[in-house]
Amino acid sequence: MAYQPGDEEATRRTESGVPVEPVYGPEALTGWDPAERLGEPGSYPYTRGVYPSMYTGRPWTMRQYAGFGTAAESNARYRQLIGHGTTGLSVAFDLPTQMGHDSDAPIASGEVGKVGVAIDSVDDMRILFDGIPLDQVSTSMTINAPAALLLLLYQLVAEEQGVPATALTGTVQNDVLKEYIARGTYIFPPKPSLRLIADIFQYCRTEIPRWNTISISGYHMAEAGATPAQEIAFTLADGIEYVRTAISAGMEVDDFAPRLSFFFVARTTVLEEVAKFRAARRIWATVMREEFGARNPKSLMLRFHTQTAGVQLTAQQPEVNLVRVAVQGLAAVLGGTQSLHTNSFDEALALPTDKSARLALRTQQVLAYETDVTATVDPFAGSYAVERMTDDLEAAVLALMTRVEDLGGAVEAIERGFQKGEIERSAYAVARETDSGERVVVGVNRFRLDEEEPYEPLRVDPAIEARQAARLAALRAERDQDEVDAALAELRRAAAGSTDNVLYPMKRALKARATVGEVCDALREVWGAYVPTDTF
Repeated sequence: MAYQPGDEEATRRTESGVPVEPVYGPEALTGWDPAERLGEPGSYPYTRGVYPSMYTGRPWTMRQYAGFGTAAESNARYRQLIGHGTTGLSVAFDLPTQMGHDSDAPIASGEVGKVGVAIDSVDDMRILFDGIPLDQVSTSMTINAPAALLLLLYQLVAEEQGVPATALTGTVQNDVLKEYIARGTYIFPPKPSLRLIADIFQYCRTEIPRWNTISISGYHMAEAGATPAQEIAFTLADGIEYVRTAISAGMEVDDFAPRLSFFFVARTTVLEEVAKFRAARRIWATVMREEFGARNPKSLMLRFHTQTAGVQLTAQQPEVNLVRVAVQGLAAVLGGTQSLHTNSFDEALALPTDKSARLALRTQQVLAYETDVTATVDPFAGSYAVERMTDDLEAAVLALMTRVEDLGGAVEAIERGFQKGEIERSAYAVARETDSGERVVVGVNRFRLDEEEPYEPLRVDPAIEARQAARLAALRAERDQDEVDAALAELRRAAAGSTDNVLYPMKRALKARATVGEVCDALREVWGAYVPTDTF
């Protein structure tokens, strides 16, 4: 018998709490219309994928996430990855950059270059992409509150290379709402943050039309402990908020929605992850068509990047992570991702070494070129188990989205701490199950070694901080300070108003060699800084 609401007899449950039957048969899909629920690949409701041919034409974009230390060190890593066959770059920024602070700011002490590359000005961005033709590479940047700044720095470097903005392709994450929920690298309060995002949408439509203006992210919620159902529900609720913001700013839905993209995690629970991606596509297509009246098919497509689950990597027996990452990557591919980052096996210990980063990329290449998962589109279509799990997950996601709407939408729910509280409860439940042994983690609470093998991690040189401070001092001495001051004053005036797009004066300030910290400080003066509330 397939699961029916109220049935408590199933022996196992998914990560989202949905019962899993030992055997599924035709009765699992009773009353189920394949034409309505599945459609064809590349057509509404996109359950089977956003493109008709999916990987039978070409594989997904293999986009390895990297960045550490100085721009020069990260540039060397990017060149190595491109040489090994990476088809898209993905930039990790250090915490000071993510928070809009310069490397010589007191608050940045001890964090410069640690979890990503330090970018303080156009000078650093120029070094980061030295020798990399920006009209030939797609670049994703994991940056949120200061996303506009890093995008403009990228555009400025492209212009120096002679590359027109119309040729640039890539993505800025630019999803600040999830920062309030799960990650914490916010700068401004929600309302001005949403205004800044709308300005990015409008700017890119005119200036950088092939750029994906936002990557609405569930990955970080999952890393904080969200279940698959919570990951999708809260991410899509944030997406709805961004669409409403853009429409309120006077944009037509089909003018910006085709450039929206998403970012999800892939866990080791393969069947539920495949079902999760299928349900997410179907829900988003329905919302965009029914609630917002989108008519362009590209506005209905939920296109997404996937990263394997960093939270599931273990410091114990780290080589076992190679297996985990391969399984997680397979789940992403079977779920129909558009691009993929596979984590390095040593990331629970330190920044990836060259060898471990190469092995992570090779994992994707084995999936693409040595397996048969690219031979046919949507191989799980019609599976009794996966289709039933997709339906059950869809119902769980829609129930959570309704709760967010009942609280007034994503921003109101965030300000009341709803999403954060739900995720924290899920994370606590997982921790208890792991501690008790009910949830098996190989090498941690079962199949342990008496003594771990030695491992030499990659370490960031602490002298980087002093070198970045010296570069900043030289920059401030060389530049035209009057030009910088005038541009920052113009930026403040635009931010204080409600009609001017702040990216135009922001670009002029950055071109004059204003720093990331100075530009963000100018906006802080006008918009203030966000202070979180207690959980729901």
